[in-house]
Amino acid sequence: MTVIPLENKVLSENQRIAASLRSRFEEQGVLCLNLISSPGSGKTMLLERTLSRLRPEERVAVLTGDLQTENDAKRLARHGFPVQQITTGGVCHLDGRMIERALERWSSDAIELREIELLFIENVGNLVCPSSYDLGEEAKIVLLSVTEGEDKPLKYPSIFAKAELLVLTKIDLLPYVPFDMEQARANARLVHPGMEIVELSCTTGEGMDEWSGWLSRRRAGMLQRACVAQV
Repeated sequence: MTVIPLENKVLSENQRIAASLRSRFEEQGVLCLNLISSPGSGKTMLLERTLSRLRPEERVAVLTGDLQTENDAKRLARHGFPVQQITTGGVCHLDGRMIERALERWSSDAIELREIELLFIENVGNLVCPSSYDLGEEAKIVLLSVTEGEDKPLKYPSIFAKAELLVLTKIDLLPYVPFDMEQARANARLVHPGMEIVELSCTTGEGMDEWSGWLSRRRAGMLQRACVAQV
């Protein structure tokens, strides 16, 4: 029996596409962020609250992935920014080809990449598969809600090791759930020493300023690099 290493081939092809996407993002000065979490951790709600705090003229767009339905895209589109749903039809993650095709669809609708400064990619709810697929993003962001176990970083170390930021969500529920915040932070930094961590509640707004500040710093850094590249 002949065994064909399909997984290596698929990942290799994805790396090629991701490298091309990364070059395009950098050339156009687009800050691309890949949000990853378990289902129900609050990715869509965080994006809703984030978009609601932005000025209408800001050049922000969202690609949101799910196995089925366009529910998340409909929720996010209410804020007036370009939003596109990527329905994977059963695939448990987004990949570079899906992002490439989504950008092509936007282009056919006269939305050009150069018109975007901040691109959010909301990945399929899953802590395993998305960690293996580079989408050309500037940074991966992993969300962990207080309704989950604080040992998630130890159970799923790959995504916590690769993510630059941990967003601890739903902190308004801390009085009602047995979640050890200090242990969660310690576990995350055991896997990824020096990892940046933001704690917030989309319900009360607590911590949203810190999240917005992190975004502003990353956007400023990308803009500075884009200006230097054009000199």
